[in-house]
Amino acid sequence: MAAEVNISDREGGTLRTDRADSEAAKRHRVTKLMFFAVWGPGLIVMLADTDIGSLVTAAQSGAKLGYKMILPNLILIPVLYVVQEMTARLGILTGKGHGALIREHFGKKWGLLSAVTLFASSIGALLTEFAGVAGVGELFGLPPGLTVPVAAAFLIGVAFTGSYRRVERIGVALGLAELVFIPAVFLAHPNVHRVLTSFGQVPLHDHSYTVLLAANVGAVIMPWMVFYQQGAVIDKKLTPSNLRSEKRDTLFGSFLTQLIAVGVVIVFAATVWAHHSGGASLSTVESMARGLQPYLGNMAAKVIIAAALTGAALVAALVASLAGTWGLSEVLGWRHSLNEKLSHKNAKFYAAYAMVHVIGALIVLANVDLVNLVIDVEVMNALLLPVVVGFLLVLEAKVLPRPYRIRGAYRFFATLLCLAVMGFALYTIPVVL
Repeated sequence: MAAEVNISDREGGTLRTDRADSEAAKRHRVTKLMFFAVWGPGLIVMLADTDIGSLVTAAQSGAKLGYKMILPNLILIPVLYVVQEMTARLGILTGKGHGALIREHFGKKWGLLSAVTLFASSIGALLTEFAGVAGVGELFGLPPGLTVPVAAAFLIGVAFTGSYRRVERIGVALGLAELVFIPAVFLAHPNVHRVLTSFGQVPLHDHSYTVLLAANVGAVIMPWMVFYQQGAVIDKKLTPSNLRSEKRDTLFGSFLTQLIAVGVVIVFAATVWAHHSGGASLSTVESMARGLQPYLGNMAAKVIIAAALTGAALVAALVASLAGTWGLSEVLGWRHSLNEKLSHKNAKFYAAYAMVHVIGALIVLANVDLVNLVIDVEVMNALLLPVVVGFLLVLEAKVLPRPYRIRGAYRFFATLLCLAVMGFALYTIPVVL
């Protein structure tokens, strides 16, 4: 009888253990699902960061300067993370957008200044994205009069779906097309020795290098990214318990976007620059594809350029235009949320969003030089950085509850990086103007 009891006890113990293991596994699965459910705002904003402007700037850097712009792009990874991590922290812990915080703590005039800064950056980005879409269409014989309006209509339609999560998923899916440049690096057969020796070459005395360096900095940290991620974590209803996951989301995105940019530099350095004495200048999307054709093949060059630039253009246009409209709505006190379908309460927000696309499309259809426009816009972004990053640093120190402020060595490191970027932007003003 005792043996039977022992057997029963052992079976019961096994059953209880199995149940505990099952419950633990279930909790682990739920935790993983919640972890990935939080991801998105950081990833989409980083994929948008590698927009048409960034890709063209990186391509131009590789074609004209070889591998010299690899190191600056790697150095910018922690800068990008620090800026966007502070942005996510502010959004999650205050539940307010960037423009709303500036207006609330510094007054309406400063709020309007931030909105103007943001809007200039957003419009500039939108113009370059549409110009890129037009250029990609022309690779395949499609006129801008068709491709640009279709892209604008698509972007307007996506935002009108009444779901932030749906917008985010579509944006991430589009942005992942940029990863095509990673296998392209291997197809280009870069000179490893030249890549390594380029790390010691920083010719700041060279005007063309300084201008492209400013453009690369402006292509990495853009005002509309700050406004977008802060608004996105709010629309996604993230809470302080999600902060750690959102940091990982932002860190992963920071590495991914700069990996893509470095890949573009290497591809054009290994092909166009390596075979043209003194480097070569790109002027159109077609010239980018044509530059790669002798080394990658006609179809491979077209597919790589078309896939990467189209994905980059659409995700960046979506993010930049939403950021601009969110920021304007915050400063002017308009109701704004992608989780609400169009109604009389949020009509101003949706009307402004649609109007930005219409105006941008009309300007691009008037014919613009893509590469020169891109470089000018990215340089403008770099010059706007002191305003954007300055507000971010002050808001982090002034608005966040003390337990959630950055502190210790990380505060010193983050402040130093931000001040260095602001200082570089101020340094380049007399050089590039």
